[in-house]
Amino acid sequence: MRAKETARLSAIRLLLSAVKQREVDERIELDDAQVVTVIEKMLKQRRDSIGQFEAAGRQDLADAEKFEVSVLEAYMPQQLGDAEIAEAVAGAIAASGAAGAKDMGKVMAVLKPQLAGRADMSRVSAVVKAKLES
Repeated sequence: MRAKETARLSAIRLLLSAVKQREVDERIELDDAQVVTVIEKMLKQRRDSIGQFEAAGRQDLADAEKFEVSVLEAYMPQQLGDAEIAEAVAGAIAASGAAGAKDMGKVMAVLKPQLAGRADMSRVSAVVKAKLES
């Protein structure tokens, strides 16, 4: 507030509002994992909006959404690299006994609790699919 960063302040207020709304809706106090879930949902919404704004030729709105994404990502845990994701996928495939693409759901069920908030699940899904098809 004192730095007069109104766009950043607006993004933070939006995040706090979303967390408070979920707490009121579910009548619980959110723990860290649940707050990360709220942030992930907001990030996904922003990324979808960016794609739609750019397709419509509204670069000004897309830039505003990109700024909000950068603010929200600051509150996420450290993201895993490709090597760490590949290692986790290999471990999950071994643990679930997956043999082919039809077992992708089993592998993702093992990975989701491990990697939630630390990796983009669409990226993880692509790695799992590539490993199971090869």
